[in-house]
Amino acid sequence: QVQLVESGGGLVQPGGSLRLTCVASGFTHSYYYMAWFRQAPGKEREGVAAISPDGDTAYYSDSVKGRFTGSRDNAKTTLYLQMNSLKVEDTGMYYCAAGFARWDFRAFETDSYTEWGQGTQVTVSS
Repeated sequence: QVQLVESGGGLVQPGGSLRLTCVASGFTHSYYYMAWFRQAPGKEREGVAAISPDGDTAYYSDSVKGRFTGSRDNAKTTLYLQMNSLKVEDTGMYYCAAGFARWDFRAFETDSYTEWGQGTQVTVSS
């Protein structure tokens, strides 16, 4: 049974940091792209960071580039998102996702991902 379990969300002041963790199980982690998406109330789900199966390549949305760092540990089947210099607009539910690495994989399209976690809430507020 495939499971993605996120943790690490919470309430933080603007300028602060959080580290999200996603533990995966039930599939061959190293064959999959892993990504973080977020969704704010009333907005569409958007991709913020995606990591290639071997962990060597990371993709970031323009809104988080330079502030967020994604990484993965395939031995531990775990995905991380280090979020620094957080802004109020970073508030939302953050989801971990996994998608099989096909030749035409598109890192920030939700349809590329078949496995999703339940999400962890991040709130940035003073």
